[in-house]
Amino acid sequence: MMIPGSFSYHRPASVADAVKLLSDLGEDARPLAGGHSLVPMMKLRLATPAHLIDLHGIAALKGISRDGNNLVIGAMTTQHELLASDDVAKSMPILHEAALLIADPQVRYRGTIGGNVANGDPGNDMPALMMTLGATYRLEGPGGSRDVAAADFYQGAYFTALEPGEILTSVSVPVPAAGHGFAYEKLKRKVGDYATAAAAVVLTMAGGKVATCSIGLTNVHETPLLATDAATTVIGTSLDAATLKKAAAAAEAIMAPAADARGPVEYRKHVGGIMVTRALQRAASVAK
Repeated sequence: MMIPGSFSYHRPASVADAVKLLSDLGEDARPLAGGHSLVPMMKLRLATPAHLIDLHGIAALKGISRDGNNLVIGAMTTQHELLASDDVAKSMPILHEAALLIADPQVRYRGTIGGNVANGDPGNDMPALMMTLGATYRLEGPGGSRDVAAADFYQGAYFTALEPGEILTSVSVPVPAAGHGFAYEKLKRKVGDYATAAAAVVLTMAGGKVATCSIGLTNVHETPLLATDAATTVIGTSLDAATLKKAAAAAEAIMAPAADARGPVEYRKHVGGIMVTRALQRAASVAK
């Protein structure tokens, strides 16, 4: 077991205090949420922050609430709390489904939504899902707060729109249309592993044909992806075999996965295409 370097520990009670600490301490400070991304990196000395800003003492970062047609999820809400929410289960069952596929129960008790979406790890499941759902992230920093669409947030592996001193404080997700179809299809080698490839689909049907569709892809590129061409391909169709094949090909065309222990590039793209096909079929079967 590797041992992290030494660091100073801070536990602010408000977002303003946390932002001030991050701003004042600059590059030497990192926010700590669930710790599932940061602590392993510290153990491997890939991250060596001199200061850890623990966000657990900030009540304002917790909880799930409704704001008009949006579900607002505080950044420090855990995957476990997401799974326990009736509102999520009823209005956004795809979030419930995806949270169950994240790692294992121990990780879900500690791992937070904010940590999952904010650190830019291409293997995380929530970012592509949030892009698929049209979510927006609230960022708070020294200059005040701003909202950034999930689709504009991810710029490269571990590289996001977060500016120095900024914290992602909440995620706002528009509630999909009643009767929408949804699916999150994920292939992984074993429990707790990142996806070899995964696809999120949210769609609506009208008269047996796809009326609206959004498709997100996980771990097939250095950032999560929206497969817009693939989604356009299926609109107005009944998802016949030829259409599904075309949609999978359109999705594969934008994939650029790393060749790693999860398989060579071509294999991972092929799997990605299969996940898109499965997610489209299952989403259509769920749609009312």
